[in-house]
Amino acid sequence: MNDLEATRAFYSNLLGFSIISEVANRHIFFRVGEAVLLCFNPDVTKNEAVLPPHYAIGPQHIAFQVSQGEYEYWKEKLQKNGVKIIHEQHWKEEKYSFYFHDPARNVLEIIPPNIWE
Repeated sequence: MNDLEATRAFYSNLLGFSIISEVANRHIFFRVGEAVLLCFNPDVTKNEAVLPPHYAIGPQHIAFQVSQGEYEYWKEKLQKNGVKIIHEQHWKEEKYSFYFHDPARNVLEIIPPNIWE
């Protein structure tokens, strides 16, 4: 996530996650329900000496759970804002998930509750 400005715009402005910590050009931390999403600039954090290196190379996969009733809302909202749905998966019964990219090309997924149970 080298471009933290694009990361902020995507996760805060589009997805609505609140920012709980930010250090310019280093990281942005977002509140996601009861969890925290940590977004680091790997060019900076892979060489730190105080903390263990914080970085990943290549696309990561993150799934966000929404209520069954919110599934279509998020799909439509993302598409209306120019985010391409790259795949929709039928899992079981009437349970589906869909995949899309963030600005860093990470693969994000919207899932309903209990999709794998």
